[in-house]
Amino acid sequence: MITILLLVILILLLIGGLPVFPHSRHWGYGPSSMVGVLLVIVVVLMLVGRI
Repeated sequence: MITILLLVILILLLIGGLPVFPHSRHWGYGPSSMVGVLLVIVVVLMLVGRI
């Protein structure tokens, strides 16, 4: 249950950090790429069975 919640939160952060919204245009791709890396790490850990 907690892993699904974690995935949903990370996906929402990834969408919110994309530089297409007015509040995040000047940020660039930095925040969304960091959250994307975290999302990949969590998915790999889920597939391996650590989470």
